[in-house]
Amino acid sequence: MLRLNLSTEPRWLDLGHGVRLFVEPLTTAIMLAARSDPAIVAAATENETATSNDDLARIVAKAVARIVVKDWDGVGNEDGKPLALTPQGIDALLELWPIFEAFQTKYIAGALILDAEKNV
Repeated sequence: MLRLNLSTEPRWLDLGHGVRLFVEPLTTAIMLAARSDPAIVAAATENETATSNDDLARIVAKAVARIVVKDWDGVGNEDGKPLALTPQGIDALLELWPIFEAFQTKYIAGALILDAEKNV
């Protein structure tokens, strides 16, 4: 059975390490908007072997995050002072492997994989 969450309200997404992102629900419209991100367009037009699947996953995650992340908590500068949310900050945050992996698993993959009832 497909479980639809019809909520259109943003929610906090816990990525671990004290980091939370306030994100909009991932919709088809957001994925289509992310496709037009210049980094994705450039990766798609390059030689197919030039962009690995891992590189493409990173590029897509950043493009999506720049659209859906509306606030964050637990992100600070070198002195521990909270940083303002910026597109460059989102990109830098997603360069941290544990944060990227959590965002991929809890947000992007969670929205892309249709979770069926266990019929084992």
